Amino acid sequence: MAVMNLSDVAPYWLWQWMDIQGLLMMLCVFLIVKTIRDRPPRNFPPGPFGLPVIGNFLNISPSDPFGSFCKILGDYGDIASLSFGNKRFLLLSGWKTLREAFVEKADAFTDRPSYPINKRLCKGLGLISSNGHTWRQQRRFALSTLKYFGVGKKTLETSILEESRFLYEAITNEQGKPFEPHNILHNAVANIICSLVFGHRFEYDDLQFHEMLKISAEIFQLPITLWGRLYNSFPILMEFLPGKHQSTFSNSKKIKMFIQEEVKKHRETWDPSEPRDYIDCYLEEIKKCDDHTSGFNEENLLYSVIDLFAAGTETTSNTLLWGLLYMAKYPEIQEKVQDEIDGVIGQERQPSMDDRPSMPYTYAVIHEIQRCANILPSTPPRVCTKDTTIAGYDIPKGVVVVPMLMPILFDKSEYQTADRFNPEHFLEKEGKFVKRDNFMPFSIGKRVCPGEQLARMELFLFFTSFLQRFTFCIPQGVELTMEFVIGIARGPKPFKICAIPRIK
Repeated sequence: MAVMNLSDVAPYWLWQWMDIQGLLMMLCVFLIVKTIRDRPPRNFPPGPFGLPVIGNFLNISPSDPFGSFCKILGDYGDIASLSFGNKRFLLLSGWKTLREAFVEKADAFTDRPSYPINKRLCKGLGLISSNGHTWRQQRRFALSTLKYFGVGKKTLETSILEESRFLYEAITNEQGKPFEPHNILHNAVANIICSLVFGHRFEYDDLQFHEMLKISAEIFQLPITLWGRLYNSFPILMEFLPGKHQSTFSNSKKIKMFIQEEVKKHRETWDPSEPRDYIDCYLEEIKKCDDHTSGFNEENLLYSVIDLFAAGTETTSNTLLWGLLYMAKYPEIQEKVQDEIDGVIGQERQPSMDDRPSMPYTYAVIHEIQRCANILPSTPPRVCTKDTTIAGYDIPKGVVVVPMLMPILFDKSEYQTADRFNPEHFLEKEGKFVKRDNFMPFSIGKRVCPGEQLARMELFLFFTSFLQRFTFCIPQGVELTMEFVIGIARGPKPFKICAIPRIK
């Protein structure tokens, strides 16, 4: 057997070493070029240093992304920059900054960005994700149709009070024992949207409807979860990897089929001269609309209904759930609300929106629940559609903007005890309710929540009805937790509570 000479081997090892050196050098050159290319323009808002390729991905906590955003804003002020992959993002907060962007320069910040998970879930359609002429026409139609069916009027107030009676019966059946209020509360709030969109309500023991509510919540929460953020950063790779995103994509087909079945039933019983609900009106709009760019078709109907269903249920029901928790945690505040209810309404009749001006303390408590619960730490992102300036900084076209409401709601310069639940934040010394300009849980500008009037009505009537009829307390031996579930709409983790009847 021939013996290999060391001098024969040396060139091979030399070649291998040079090959590794070459690869490392190429990688270094690539990273240097990419860093220079991705360098922010002059006079761009400051932000934390980002790594090549992944940017600031490691700066964001998987368990509390909004907390990470608030920390960054705490370090840099009301405007800060981030990068994820090759995309630049801006975090915006502060009443003046958001007003400048979304009111004074609204034309530059009205559109939604196009990002992978949005395309996968709703194709950029519906009320939340659409843009331009299509969005304006869909929003105009939604606002006028909801108003036609009673939003802001006595007719819808009657529907909410009727639903509150069903809710009262369901809670009474618990006989003051510990129970989980999540399902029935989500069901009750969803029924108000269902009466407007489908023309009917669903019973609290309807298992299929409970599944639809659960799927709707998953869809609504996915974009802010770790799985959603990974999908936005690496969509091609994530299409082939298992995870929460895959189950949500699969489940989204079920809710589409559920709504398609409702649309089919409407088509079979539809009388254009007597529209019963949103779907009937939309079908009529499809029939008569000649403007194809306005987006009136059955696919857009499907995604618009999903948006109304999800946004109209998640935010309001989670606010009411937080309300029960805060009342159980602060029984002295609960008692003051009940005293005001007894003095203004009594226990013989149901509440009315006409009672609201006479109930400043109750109204202040509802606002403080919204502030502390912080249901929407951030509103859905916007994209800058033309070169402009914000707070003196140059903002180039194409930058994605994330409006942060959380720092505004906990601004210590505006709220004296910002970290504490205190209804006095919304009361004058004489006890009158005071409206705060920087309180904007429904956002501001052209993209302000179209269901704001409906949500305000639901919150007042449901919350007042609850405390008129029940006293809520923590079950014996249970430690109250104020932990929340990560998502676009921040709800409390499942909990049990006792509802002691007040009306004998």
